[in-house]
Amino acid sequence: MFAKRVREFTRKIEQDIANREDARQVVRSSGSVGANYIEANESLSDKYFLHRIKISRKEA
Repeated sequence: MFAKRVREFTRKIEQDIANREDARQVVRSSGSVGANYIEANESLSDKYFLHRIKISRKEA
């Protein structure tokens, strides 16, 4: 859901060279946030959960 909303937002901003590069990076990061969050919730240990949540927060 988050990544989808980010993509919708990036389509609305002005499409100059600088914005395109920034938008690409934001879209990639937004997908990573969701993937790491899902992986954290499926973790088998508390240590691994905290590790994945930290990565997710860093990407956000």
